[in-house]
Formats: sequence, C-alpha cells, structure tokens
Amino acid sequence: MFKSTADILSQVNFMTKKTELVAMLNKALELEHAARIQYLTHAELVKGQVADEFIARFKEIAGDEEKHEGMFRECLSILDAEPSMGIAPTHRAEGILQMLEVNLKDERGAVDHYRKIYEKMKEAKEELKYEYEFIEHKVRHVIQEEEEHILELKTLQ
Repeated sequence: MFKSTADILSQVNFMTKKTELVAMLNKALELEHAARIQYLTHAELVKGQVADEFIARFKEIAGDEEKHEGMFRECLSILDAEPSMGIAPTHRAEGILQMLEVNLKDERGAVDHYRKIYEKMKEAKEELKYEYEFIEHKVRHVIQEEEEHILELKTLQ
C-alpha cells in the first residue's frame, strides 16, 4: 500500500520529464503554426518571372507544416496534454532571396528544437513505455521532412 521513497522519487522524476516534454512539444506546435502562416504569406508576396515556382513550393511546404502541427497535437494527446493555440514569432521578408534566407533560418531552428525533443524523449523512454514508439516515430518523421525543406531552400537560393 505504501510507496517506497524510490517509487515516489521515480514518479516525481517522470512527472518532471513529462512536463518538460509537453512544454517542448507545445513549442514545436507553435513553431509549426508560425511556419505555415509564414510560408503562405510569403507565397502571396512573391513577385517576378519565377514567382510561380516559388509560390507552388511555399504552398507545398505550408501543407507539410500543417501535417506536422497535427502530428505534434497527436503526441500531446497521447500524453494527455492540452495543445497550445499560441504561435511562435513570424518574420517578414522582402524579395525572394530574403524569404529563402528567413525560412531557411527558421527551418534550422526548428530542427534544432526537434532534436532536443528527441533527446528528452530518450531520457524518458522507460517511463513512456506505452507512448515512446508512437511519439518517437512522429518526431523523427517531422525532423526528416524539415531537413528536406532545408535542403530544398538551400537549392533554391
């Protein structure tokens, strides 16, 4: 009936890891909200002879970001956590080169954050034994797609 001190400390440690992971996943969700809005706005602002190519690609990436939002919401749901309705800062850009530069910087920042989530998950693997594989798969998938965006944006520069 009574829990040992070790059991209580383990429970507290897990709750701390879960709280940190939820906060990191919510920040990821906010980054994806911002990225989608930013790409759609940039798609409307592109001008010039090659505008159609950039408009199409920005809209396609915005669609990927929307899928990532859903994946992060699923991760939060499986952890019984409320998803954020917030949005990370967005960045204005003038001209296609600046749009590419701004989006490339933001994609790199997002990947860096998602890798931290991945590391935090590995720390909590034992405690997340019924959730770990699901969340790990989603986060790894998002990282791979965001890295693809980085490579494409670099190619478009």
